[in-house]
Amino acid sequence: MPHESPSITVRPLAGAVGAEVAGVDLAGDPDDATVAALRRIWLDHGVIFFRDQDLPPARLLAFARRFGEVIEYPFLRGLDGFPEIIPVVKLPHERTNFGGVWHSDTAYLDIPPMATMLVAREVPPHGGDTLFACQTAAYEALSDGMKRLLAGLQAVNSSARADVSRTREDRMRDSGRSDAPKEYTATHPVVRTHPETGRRSLYINRAHTAAFAEMTEAESAPLLDYLFDHQVRPEFTCRFRWQPGSLAFWDNRRVLHNPVNDYHGFRRVMHRVTLAGTRPR
Repeated sequence: MPHESPSITVRPLAGAVGAEVAGVDLAGDPDDATVAALRRIWLDHGVIFFRDQDLPPARLLAFARRFGEVIEYPFLRGLDGFPEIIPVVKLPHERTNFGGVWHSDTAYLDIPPMATMLVAREVPPHGGDTLFACQTAAYEALSDGMKRLLAGLQAVNSSARADVSRTREDRMRDSGRSDAPKEYTATHPVVRTHPETGRRSLYINRAHTAAFAEMTEAESAPLLDYLFDHQVRPEFTCRFRWQPGSLAFWDNRRVLHNPVNDYHGFRRVMHRVTLAGTRPR
């Protein structure tokens, strides 16, 4: 039987995004009231963090499914017996980390994921933090003129962008899916409306966004470069330091993330789960 809802405490990490949540055992089959409370906290803060969670693969999937449909990553194989869980690994001899650029997960899909959960299995003695940036705050800080300019624009997103492809190469060599296409491309609004909160957010990112629809990359570059710099200004961000058993749960519809690659010579192992979303509007 599910246990009664515990007393949940929330400690914001920064002004715009991120909060640590305590007082709940994610592996303990939390009741519906607790899950509903966690979803409200998640929607309020964009990304929430938990410490000291005992979540082996089966329990991680069980918890993730309380929030949505778990989907597989298109490029890499998952764990044996748990194909929906992607190991995110950097080995001591490697110099490039997986996903080491500001992005929203798989924005190059026609229907990109709603959310991602990432749990730490092994962490380096120092470094390996992850940065998060609130795209609702980034949008709301724009001038009225810029908001009007962006309102009708669509952006072309590609999985073949150089930065993100480079960070995927090592993992593709040993864990690549044989059925993966060489490239995914999708066109989405530059500004999307959150389907649960109704708030608007920038929905572009340096890793995946190639150009505005019906424009060349050269024509698009000046405005995109401005927006890429703007959307990760320090006041929109938070930084999370991992420990074994830490879990981050973020909303890809309004939050970018960037794992910091500052721990060469050490091993870092994470397990990632993604949840199905809806077509951006």
